[in-house]
Amino acid sequence: MVSGSVAAQRTDPLAPLPDSARRAVNATQPARPPIVFTPAPAAVRTGFEAYKDRLAARARREGVREATIQSTVPTLQQNPRVITLDRGQPGQINNPNYIPPFAPYRREHVTASLISRGQTRYADNAVFLRGIEQRFGVEASVLMAIYGHETSYGSITGSFDLLNALSTLAYEGRRRELFESEFVAALKLLDRGTPRSRLKGSWAGATGYPQFMPTAVLRLAADGDGDGIANIWSNEADGLASIAAYLREAGWKRGVHWGIPVRVPATLNRAAIANHLTAPRCPRVYARHSQWKSLTEWRALGIAPLGTTSGISEQEQLSLIEPDGPNDTAYLLSTNYRTILDYNCSNFYALSVGLLADRIVGR
Repeated sequence: MVSGSVAAQRTDPLAPLPDSARRAVNATQPARPPIVFTPAPAAVRTGFEAYKDRLAARARREGVREATIQSTVPTLQQNPRVITLDRGQPGQINNPNYIPPFAPYRREHVTASLISRGQTRYADNAVFLRGIEQRFGVEASVLMAIYGHETSYGSITGSFDLLNALSTLAYEGRRRELFESEFVAALKLLDRGTPRSRLKGSWAGATGYPQFMPTAVLRLAADGDGDGIANIWSNEADGLASIAAYLREAGWKRGVHWGIPVRVPATLNRAAIANHLTAPRCPRVYARHSQWKSLTEWRALGIAPLGTTSGISEQEQLSLIEPDGPNDTAYLLSTNYRTILDYNCSNFYALSVGLLADRIVGR
């Protein structure tokens, strides 16, 4: 037998077919479709995981760097505690017309500790504060009072991760546009070089010594000590200057005090001075204010200032508020009081800031 003969190839089952035979066999077989590899379907993203795609898309549209988006958005986590705190804010749902008295709030927020610590800080930083007051036109005592009210002079600034808190609040949806905007602003702070570890604050997204929302940080963070950096998280001078920048932008009028305590006569006709306008912002807050009148006009109605009226000219336009009702201390409020309301739209907040400021400087 000759090795490799046709006969040997026919009888050896392992021997390859000749080319002609192989072509004949292949011609009788149906064509096989090409092999296509299809990846297994990815898990469908739902809920908060899907919502992260929306946040990423919005951030791109608003100019956030892709590297910032990719390093941040996938790491976001919902914070159930944030939702609990947001839904548990105090309110008078059963009786929306009920207004609690101011006195308990005042006792809690104009304390001996806040007054004494504010006095010490004010004295220790007198030269710097005079410079800030000159630069921005805002009373330094009010800056110190807001600093004390917001963070107990820097000791309580909040420990919530801002990006998780803001994305959680945006996903909840009750104020989605607000919190999406603040979330994107926080990403822009990262773009500017602020480390995420510094972006801590309240559950509602306020951060730093002034407790600014991220959009306010971008717009108003100020360099208070001249080092070329606006660091509102650990630099007290920058924090105070930033509060001053905020109030100036809100319309603070240089040289005018926020308000004065007064005594109201029993004969005052409150219906005649009632304010019938509806404010576009915080209407229930402004509804408690009377019509505007000059100090001279208020005196003519029997309103008597308690203590000094420095910083309030006789022609200054003022509105009246009686936070504890008739027969208790009332206040005449200047337009600068309303800039404090812009910081936090609550009469109790603004009054306590003004009163703390007065106590800090012994007014």
